Amino acid sequence: MKHFIKGFLFGTVATVGAVAGAALSFKKKVVEPIEDEEEKFEENRKRAARKSRSAHH
Repeated sequence: MKHFIKGFLFGTVATVGAVAGAALSFKKKVVEPIEDEEEKFEENRKRAARKSRSAHH
């Protein structure tokens, strides 16, 4: 029974670790590039608005 419990706990920890690693990898590869792109668009929009205001004054 002891071996079963140890194996079960190790398997659970390993599975949780794998899921956490996959989630972090997904965030790094998919979510962060999208956020960076949105941030660049926002910065360009702000810059264009400032340029437009200064050109009309």
